[in-house]
Amino acid sequence: MSSKTNRDEKNFNQAALDYHRAEPKGKIEVIPSKPHSSARDLSLAYSPGVAIPCLEIEKNPQAVYDYTGKGNLVAVISNGTAVLGLGDIGAEASKPVMEGKGLLFKIFADINVFDIEINEKDPDKFIDIVKGIAPTFGGINLEDIKAPEAFYIEQRLKDELDIPLMHDDQHGTAIISAAALINALEIAGKKIDEVRLVVNGAGAAAIACTKLYLELGLKKENVLMCDSKGVIHQDRQNLTPEKLDFIANTELRTLEEALVGADVFIGLSKGDVMTPEMLNTMAENPVVFGLANPTPEIDYDLAMQTRPDVIMATGRSDFPNQVNNVLGFPYIFRGALDVQASTINEAMKLAAVLAIAELAKEPVPEAVMLAYNLRNLSFGRSYFIPKPFDNRLITTVSIAVAKAAMESGVAGRPIASFEDYETSLLDRMGRDEKLIRMMQTRARSNPKRVTLGNAEEYNVLKAAQILYEEGIAHPILLGDKKFIKQQMETYGINLDVPIVDPIDDDQKENRIKYRETLWKLRQRKGMNEYKAKRFVRQRDYFGPLMLKHNDTDALIVGFSKNYTSVLRPVLKVIEKENGVEKIASMMMILSGKKPIFFSDTSVQANPSAEDLVNIARMSEKTVKSFAIEPRIAMLAYENFASISETSRKVAKAVSILHEKYPKMVVDGEIQPDFAMNADHLADYPFSKLGGTPANTFVFPNLESANIAYKIIRGMKVAQVVGPILMGLKQPVHVLQMRASVDEIVNLATIAVLDAQRREVK
Repeated sequence: MSSKTNRDEKNFNQAALDYHRAEPKGKIEVIPSKPHSSARDLSLAYSPGVAIPCLEIEKNPQAVYDYTGKGNLVAVISNGTAVLGLGDIGAEASKPVMEGKGLLFKIFADINVFDIEINEKDPDKFIDIVKGIAPTFGGINLEDIKAPEAFYIEQRLKDELDIPLMHDDQHGTAIISAAALINALEIAGKKIDEVRLVVNGAGAAAIACTKLYLELGLKKENVLMCDSKGVIHQDRQNLTPEKLDFIANTELRTLEEALVGADVFIGLSKGDVMTPEMLNTMAENPVVFGLANPTPEIDYDLAMQTRPDVIMATGRSDFPNQVNNVLGFPYIFRGALDVQASTINEAMKLAAVLAIAELAKEPVPEAVMLAYNLRNLSFGRSYFIPKPFDNRLITTVSIAVAKAAMESGVAGRPIASFEDYETSLLDRMGRDEKLIRMMQTRARSNPKRVTLGNAEEYNVLKAAQILYEEGIAHPILLGDKKFIKQQMETYGINLDVPIVDPIDDDQKENRIKYRETLWKLRQRKGMNEYKAKRFVRQRDYFGPLMLKHNDTDALIVGFSKNYTSVLRPVLKVIEKENGVEKIASMMMILSGKKPIFFSDTSVQANPSAEDLVNIARMSEKTVKSFAIEPRIAMLAYENFASISETSRKVAKAVSILHEKYPKMVVDGEIQPDFAMNADHLADYPFSKLGGTPANTFVFPNLESANIAYKIIRGMKVAQVVGPILMGLKQPVHVLQMRASVDEIVNLATIAVLDAQRREVK
């Protein structure tokens, strides 16, 4: 193993520990969902008011769904006997995984979770414990329980409980891989009832997958299942009851023999068990699912080189066609909970399979392509299963599951209007955490060189480490090389990235080159050659000159100086975009709901009406680059009154925008609370905002914008990303003073996207 690999692994291991150790401890928390600020609120929430719903539930147990959070609460339960690739590590050691599963439930489907780790390996005792706590929950997700006990535990609990329950290790993989199999066979031009299928692995997931494929039409006589001892055949002894179902009457004994002429290979075992020679013996257009993680049964690139006609999926996100359980379980439980289903039955699983399969055939929204930095994505060999960040999953899969529950008679509360239900699902997922994940995924697809100024600072170094290890960017550290290395040693940050010191001997040629450029740019603006020679030894000029000469793709500066002093050298080197007279900046506000944008927060102190027009235009362009349709409110402290001088200025800007850019969704002058409230907007039916709240806010001056976002930042009620600099020809962004590690990572991610966008042009 190389020293770089060892270093990366060490850094990642430490980052994982730091992530979990950071305050607050854990990955999920409980927060109040009702008002609780007054004595009356507390008397309603607890004594004496709480007695009233208790009595209602006593009279009608189903009323528990009306008066408590049971209907949106899932238990993630494990005894820690089969955790990820770690095996039987015990209940307490499994807790980080169960908390992580809870996090996925929340961020993908807005489902609340309690993780419960049970220190009990006896299946019957485990079942009794789960049955005892079941009244608390609207659904139960069993997780990481070893086979064969997992089969017995799940079946008993399904038979004896009346709430949705699923062992995701079995059925999650089965559902997603089944959807992928349907589409892969369609691409291969083969019918499921005619193909020969080989499964390598005979654990809980393999058994569940194969059973579901049989439901889809696969012939049992066309299945060969292999375990660690080879093919499960008629002469094998001491097989578990689950394996008995898949005994094949065959003379074949090894995986290698089984694969000859096979149409489909499903790997649910361990990495690198399939050789190129084995792959070459398979039938034309072979379907290969190498689902072992992190190392597939055969490497994706190796498989493609071996058989150009192979149709392949893996469990990894860095290859096409990822079979990822997160495509299924959040939305299956979402649909099941919303109709108060008494179980998750086969009809609901099959509905999820078909919904996921069909979604891959639909035109891919621009937001998904932007998330993965793809210009085109359409159904075919490289895309036959939806991407995890596809926002359509929550509506497509949840609705399909809910309908199947109703049609199969297990829905306790049927949905009256699926149109209204779809709207409610979209409202649930108005959260903006996905935006950061999508931006980072898009950045990883084509990472760029990002130079980070003030690289001696811990926050900058830590951000560089994250950018490097996550593959978001190729960081370049700008500053005092000796001091940067000392700081890296002090903080235990092992990072193999370029360090650029403007005064170092290795930068002599660049200093000469940059000096010539700076002098030519500024010689008619008061700068002589001596000054240019002196300035290129300063990082404030050296960084922008690196960008000017394409020695970096993007630049992040600031952190320890005020915005204006950092921006001044940038503007002396980097040109404005065509048609831009004055640059501006924008902040992205991520509050846990839909993202909103503030402009101009850092550059233009007192913009004129014409300046506000340009700020609005640049803001529209920037918001669209995040695959969000901008709805722009031009702010003032009056609503369509134009009494004050400020309001008149804003009204003039709006008039120009309406006349010159009639397709823009923009209006004002308007107060921000009115622009954010659909009911308030209804008072102004003439407004171009209509009844839909604004998401982009152009402030009448810098003071109001800057104060507004800094109050939000100081209160820590939202994540603030930016400032995003608008109007320059090359990607430069200036950090806030004392920016946090996350803020630096997020702004650098935006810088990568900025560089990608310009590259496409």
